[in-house]
Amino acid sequence: MSIYCIEDFKIEFDKLMSKNSYKSLEFKLINYFFDKPISELLSGKRLNNSDVTPYIKKRIGGSGGFRGYFLLLIKEESLYLMFVHPKVGARGSSNIDDESKALLYKKVLSCIKDKQLYELTLNNEKNKIVFKKC
Repeated sequence: MSIYCIEDFKIEFDKLMSKNSYKSLEFKLINYFFDKPISELLSGKRLNNSDVTPYIKKRIGGSGGFRGYFLLLIKEESLYLMFVHPKVGARGSSNIDDESKALLYKKVLSCIKDKQLYELTLNNEKNKIVFKKC
């Protein structure tokens, strides 16, 4: 499966990784998203009613961890990370509002169409995420 993200995700990821209290984010993302069959990524709350392109909100790393928003294109075997935020700490929040969720959905569709994405892979040691502009 191919994993991509939009600019919003990368910006938030970089901000969070610069803070010591959120350094576990990278490990948790690797552990949850990489080398998994699509069937394991369908858990979480669906924010749309699609079985072919589910838009999912998922808690990553337990109750004090992070919240991720992503879109799965099942036929293409592609996952698009849209946004991530911590649940606790200085930058923490329980959720983003409905308007933000809708804007992210529109933005990811536009970015897919215009190929304004980053492809995510792992380094050789499989312990760091590598972002490559598409």
